[in-house]
Amino acid sequence: MNVKLQDVKRVLFLRKDPAQVVQVRARHFSRLKSVSAAAICFTIISTFVVVHLSSRTQQEVAENNKLQSEVTALQSQIDNKTAADDSLNTVKAASNSQAVTYIQSIQGKLKQINDYLRKRGLAGITYKKINTDGSTSQKLSDNQLYSTYDDYLTRLVADVSLMPMGYPHIGALTSFFGYRSNPFDFGENEFHPGIDFKGHIGDQVKCTASGKVIFAGREGGYGNCIHIQHANNIETWYGHLSHINVHEGQRVSVGDVIGRVGSTGRSTGPHLHYEIRKNGKPINPIAYLSLNK
Repeated sequence: MNVKLQDVKRVLFLRKDPAQVVQVRARHFSRLKSVSAAAICFTIISTFVVVHLSSRTQQEVAENNKLQSEVTALQSQIDNKTAADDSLNTVKAASNSQAVTYIQSIQGKLKQINDYLRKRGLAGITYKKINTDGSTSQKLSDNQLYSTYDDYLTRLVADVSLMPMGYPHIGALTSFFGYRSNPFDFGENEFHPGIDFKGHIGDQVKCTASGKVIFAGREGGYGNCIHIQHANNIETWYGHLSHINVHEGQRVSVGDVIGRVGSTGRSTGPHLHYEIRKNGKPINPIAYLSLNK
């Protein structure tokens, strides 16, 4: 006969001592079974949770380490960028300071050149002085400053090329501007409107400024002569030439060979007569031979 546990009211546990008998109700065994099953389920679930949480913790630790590495790398880049910016600012500040020094030097040279030109009765180049004390220079970029002075210097180069300067022929000076003894009139005084350079027949004669040839031919005591018109109503004359290389209306540039030394006209020997005239009146060419005079 099959007997189910729920049909059993008591279970007896006998020990060696017959006097000690333990009676346990059968329903307690059913409860114990349920509790055991619940404990096993709890243990299984707890183990799963612990394993899952441990895996998540390891992943989070790995992610944190990765993020920390990225943060460290970014911080290093920021530090390098900051250091590079500081270095660039230092270099830029030094460059700006040097640029201001150069600009001040350029302004000084422009003023000096203008002083030289005005001493010769020539109009100096006009330019607007830029303050370099910080108030104005801060409003202008380096490129604007350089561009402004580049324009001034370009105009200066153009103006200087149109002003007679230097020697039309390299040779000893044999006669100067002003009154002198007339070699053809028994020593009587005469006014000499230019200066004479000693030379040899065929030596080169160069124009001392860019301009336009307004006369090229024979002209009385000047012999073969060239007149060149320049800026500011200035003309240069070249006399006693053996040969003329240019023609009227021709544009010439400073340094061009316009003729050859000769002894034509009223001359006692091979030489070049050189004149500078302003507004039609002769002026002393000596002042135009060098900017330092």
